[in-house]
Amino acid sequence: MSEIKAILEELAEVSGNPRKQMEKYLSAGKKVVGCFPVYTPEELVHAGGMIPMGLWGGQITPSVAGKYNPIFTCSIMRSCMEYGMTGVYEGLTCAVMPMLCDTFRGMSAAWRSGVKDIPLVSFIHPQNRTDSDAFSFLVEEYRAAAKKLEEVTGCTITEESLAQSIEVYNEHSATMMAFAKAANDHLDVITPVARHAVFKSALFMEKGEHTEKVKELLSALEGLPKYEHKGKKVILTGITAEPDEFLELFTECGIAVVGDDLAQESRLYRTAIPKRGTALEDLAGQWFERKGCSMVHEVESTRGSMLVEMAQAAGAQGIVVCLMRFCDVEEYDYPMIAQCAKEAGLRCLCLEIDQSTQNNEQSHTKIQSFAEMAE
Repeated sequence: MSEIKAILEELAEVSGNPRKQMEKYLSAGKKVVGCFPVYTPEELVHAGGMIPMGLWGGQITPSVAGKYNPIFTCSIMRSCMEYGMTGVYEGLTCAVMPMLCDTFRGMSAAWRSGVKDIPLVSFIHPQNRTDSDAFSFLVEEYRAAAKKLEEVTGCTITEESLAQSIEVYNEHSATMMAFAKAANDHLDVITPVARHAVFKSALFMEKGEHTEKVKELLSALEGLPKYEHKGKKVILTGITAEPDEFLELFTECGIAVVGDDLAQESRLYRTAIPKRGTALEDLAGQWFERKGCSMVHEVESTRGSMLVEMAQAAGAQGIVVCLMRFCDVEEYDYPMIAQCAKEAGLRCLCLEIDQSTQNNEQSHTKIQSFAEMAE
């Protein structure tokens, strides 16, 4: 048990202090590249011998970002802009940004104007994935991004190094999904906050390093007896479920998190990189196999039914939508999720996530009511 506690504390330290982790890599002579959410191809950065570092903002009330990002901008982008403009991201060689929604399109121009000391590499994921030219388009977008990375950082990205990085990332994804499954047998130890720390720490660590740490955790968990949670269980869905104080509300109300469809957590790992041809083609192929995500267009959305299946398989009584404030694509999906949950006899709870506020009292009241009403 002491080993499990030590690993969880180590990963919580990384997830809570990404700047400290970045300094560690910089002092070791590594170049660090910032990776905006959600589907930045980190493998390209990794293949260049650099460290991909997730840029997911943080709990802050912006003071200067408003010059470029209005108040109705997604709070992740506002906090990222704030950190970029105030020097929190100082040390990054460059940043990579996918154009996944309208906010990103405006953010790319804002970043280039407001954060001139961190060059931006941007690219576009094709949303019409049924178009015959969509795949070749994305391959060329990745090729251009790789070339830009080489120009800005001085690194070299080869077919061999990219293939090796894809292997590292596929192994990491499999390990994270194994953890998500194993966590449900030890809900007394893997609390919502602990679970989140394991996932979030991956955003700030070299993936091979993180894989080994999570494997150590899995091995240690295997030595514990299974724990039967007597309270309510839920599935989380959304972009993020933060801060820790928000997740602690579930524990206070006797509710366990038994699965997630969070863009910051399992959604990143549930789709392996397939074999399509060259390493770039393999990497591009992953985009065409993703589903059940608000950032990925589907002719017929599968997210609602997917969440219902997840909840039923895990014995959950409800689905909690962690709705990022001012995130249009997530707002579009909510009615469909709620309808699917209702038809399946599951409760659906919507909680607003906003990185610019520290007040969780409204969420606390809703979670308390959910715990009392869910059967």
